[in-house]
Amino acid sequence: MKGEGKAVMKSKLKWVGLVGLILSSLSISVHFFLARFTEQGFSEYQASITIFSWRPIFETAVDVPKTSPLHRRLWSPMRRLDPLHPHANPRGYYADPSSKTTGFIFVRIQGGFHEIRNSVSDVVVVSRLLNATLVVPEIQSTTSSKGISSEFKSFSYLYNEEQFISALARDVHVIKTLPKNLKGARRKKKIPLFRVPYQASPYFYLHHVLPVLSKHSVVELVISNGGCLQAILPSQFEEYQRLRCRVAFHALRFRGEVQELATKILQRLRSPGRPFIAYDPGMTRDALAYYGCAELFQDVHNELIQHKRSWMIKRGIIKGKLSVDSAARRLKGSCPLMPEEIGILLRAYGYPWDTIIYVSGGEVFGGQRALIPLHAMFENVIDRTFLSTSWEMSRLYGHETNLVNNHPKKLPVIDFKSKREEWKLAGPRPRPLPPPPARPKYPYNIEGWWGWVAESDNEPESTVMELRMNAHKLLWEAIDYIICLEADVFIPGFDRDGKGHPNFASLVIGHRLYQSATSRTYQPDRKEVAELLEQTRDHLYQANITWVKSIRRLMRKGLLDGLSGGSMKLKSFSFLSHPVPECSCTTHDLQDPQLKAVVGAVHRCPSWMNTGSGTVPKEKESEDDLEEDDPSSSSSGLFFGNAGGNHESGGEASKEETQLEDQEELEGGER
Repeated sequence: MKGEGKAVMKSKLKWVGLVGLILSSLSISVHFFLARFTEQGFSEYQASITIFSWRPIFETAVDVPKTSPLHRRLWSPMRRLDPLHPHANPRGYYADPSSKTTGFIFVRIQGGFHEIRNSVSDVVVVSRLLNATLVVPEIQSTTSSKGISSEFKSFSYLYNEEQFISALARDVHVIKTLPKNLKGARRKKKIPLFRVPYQASPYFYLHHVLPVLSKHSVVELVISNGGCLQAILPSQFEEYQRLRCRVAFHALRFRGEVQELATKILQRLRSPGRPFIAYDPGMTRDALAYYGCAELFQDVHNELIQHKRSWMIKRGIIKGKLSVDSAARRLKGSCPLMPEEIGILLRAYGYPWDTIIYVSGGEVFGGQRALIPLHAMFENVIDRTFLSTSWEMSRLYGHETNLVNNHPKKLPVIDFKSKREEWKLAGPRPRPLPPPPARPKYPYNIEGWWGWVAESDNEPESTVMELRMNAHKLLWEAIDYIICLEADVFIPGFDRDGKGHPNFASLVIGHRLYQSATSRTYQPDRKEVAELLEQTRDHLYQANITWVKSIRRLMRKGLLDGLSGGSMKLKSFSFLSHPVPECSCTTHDLQDPQLKAVVGAVHRCPSWMNTGSGTVPKEKESEDDLEEDDPSSSSSGLFFGNAGGNHESGGEASKEETQLEDQEELEGGER
């Protein structure tokens, strides 16, 4: 019996083992099955845990062949500007700086990224004009009192100091610090100081600053408005304009860590093997307040802009009224193009939903909420925070000490027993009872940096943490500047800052024009954009073909007319926003009258720069020989494409309609 029992037990164990093996095999099969048919979802999950948080949709997107007319319309260089080349070298007699100088110029520069860049270029020219020795400028927002790392001096926090000095050796004498005796005198405030007016003339320096410099051997200049020398100089000072270009486009290189991180971000941007658009919103609180664009926003953002505008009026920065019709300003083109409007322009022009758009700028007023419409139209809207890690940024900032937080971390404990005793001993109460004392408010109870609006009419002074953040913004904008220069396409939302002067985007446009004139840079007329959007506002997302073609003509026109507008409007405020014709040359004579109007009388390039016959091949004369069956031409589903890749959900235009549109593109395009 025992033997039979053991046999039965073994038989049962075998069956249990067999069943377990079958279940295990079935489980493995199910897992393989699920993995096979959910590969895409799994890959998206993997992407969500990497440092690059855009969705990896490039594998499923429809690639546009590089040889197609559509690709040429969207991404090709502007062939008409092929003859234009950078040439900022001296063209006439230009002596080396004299060994005997009139004295030392010490400079303190206040302002943001674009103001610093303009100011540094100006002070180098002033030093050359006065035959003075320039001390490496001090950037006020990067001094140690702002709580930034002590690893970097003021100028070297942003720029490469050694490169700056060596690159200008043939132009001006540049030294790192004042001699000891003059340094002590400056510390005691015993050297002459000039608060330089915005866009001062050469006459001001030759007749006011030079005599003082010759007498005291040193002067201190304080620059706070983004420039200390007039942008357009008389013709006899043309070599000084080229010196400005040599400073801004060659001598001013960012320090190694900034350049290295920007290069890494560029590599990550280009890793999918696709071109990308750089977009600078230009929506800063100061600019919105200056131009009266508060009503483009709602809630507390509107209130913040109005508060800033009131502050500007009190200080004489603005002479207008506090209450402004923002809608009327927008229709006149005085307000920035909102992210939604930029998205509509790009989609109407033909850029597909999977286009990579890099958003630049140290500040986008309204935060990520303002970018939601752009995210809805384009899946790959990213910025530097998507493409870099926190430790990479920390390495950029250097070692910074933790700031002491003076605010209490928790509310004080109330002793209710002692409170009751105080109440009993307080004596008779007056009638009516006085209002209870206001509950104390603590900064961490108030949401956001703008919490003071709810409790005060006065904006509080910047904390050390906020000052440190302003210094960090300079590094953010330096990275964005490099990426915008290298972008396949650049489009600005606005070209003015909070003082009415050219902003960050204007400097990018000028640098792109100098460095590579054929770079595709859109500068659509904001007034025309507003008018076109108003025409179809009620039916915006079912826009008809005629309206789409109007947008495309506007965008094409902005490629050259935008440069012409920059020549007339922005150059008078900032030479670096339009450095032609002074800093450029052509390999052959320009025959196109429109092009001549844009670039002016350009110098002929030296013979060693001529690389070919100087003619454009016939098949490349038109950038807009355009449209094959472009799915984006359909009026339905124009702006919000199917993320699954269904580009043809709205149907197609008829063949005859497409041919007519092609002809219009050719007639209005660049030839």
